[in-house]
Amino acid sequence: MRIIGGEARGRRLFAPEGDETRPTSDKVREALFNIIRGDVWGAHVLDLFAGSGALGLEAISRGAESAVFCDVSKKAVAAVKRNIELMRCADRTRVVQGDWRSAVAGRYSLVFIDPPYRLTEVYAQAADALISGGHLTGDALIVMERAADKPIKGLDERFEIIDERKYRDTALTFVRIKQTEKGGGDA
Repeated sequence: MRIIGGEARGRRLFAPEGDETRPTSDKVREALFNIIRGDVWGAHVLDLFAGSGALGLEAISRGAESAVFCDVSKKAVAAVKRNIELMRCADRTRVVQGDWRSAVAGRYSLVFIDPPYRLTEVYAQAADALISGGHLTGDALIVMERAADKPIKGLDERFEIIDERKYRDTALTFVRIKQTEKGGGDA
């Protein structure tokens, strides 16, 4: 596993020990960042279920302003911290060890939600917590990584799925706040 693009391109990342996490493959990550390239520069990123932190660190490498990483696993948090140290970006990052709800503070323009695939209800719960708490900028992009055979369920009318892509057994769902919901927030 390595950083695909940006200032840290080619830098190898450490993955958490054991099989608690499922890292996003380099191929899927490269496709993802080609799709969202216009949303990364200057972004304030939230990487929920961070695992190794590869998604948030890829964003930092490509010009994101800051990133918050959250994972409940001690091994994952240790891997994220080690990878942040390797990339020398501690001044632009924060790591939270705990349930995903403990990281939903602040204001984000780019959010990665990549839970263990068995936690299908968490996508809608996290999106709801983010918008209800005012934690999303008006033009925020939420990227949900999921099992290709398990569609996102439970997103309410405040959100719209703007794109979906499948890569073998992995799917990416791209979600934004509907235009009618953007009125009150600053972009």
